[in-house]
Amino acid sequence: MIASGTSDRQVRTIADEIERVLAERGGKAIRREGRADGRWILIDFGDLVVHVFTTEERDYYELERLWSDAPRLRWEQRRTTGTRRTSAR
Repeated sequence: MIASGTSDRQVRTIADEIERVLAERGGKAIRREGRADGRWILIDFGDLVVHVFTTEERDYYELERLWSDAPRLRWEQRRTTGTRRTSAR
């Protein structure tokens, strides 16, 4: 999964929220990298790897180009009462 935020604080918040939601569903992070810097956070859940970048870092590293032959999946959050709606780029 590749997502981005506009600042290091937003990148950390997005990564924290992804980790929180997946933990609620039984997911456990095997490894985390980049939290202190906040420009590119990687969270490895084993069968899912999450990359959260600042916009500048995402544009620079172009991971989408490296994975261009992989199928793209649309991210849609299930709506429930009291849940915020978020989107990933």
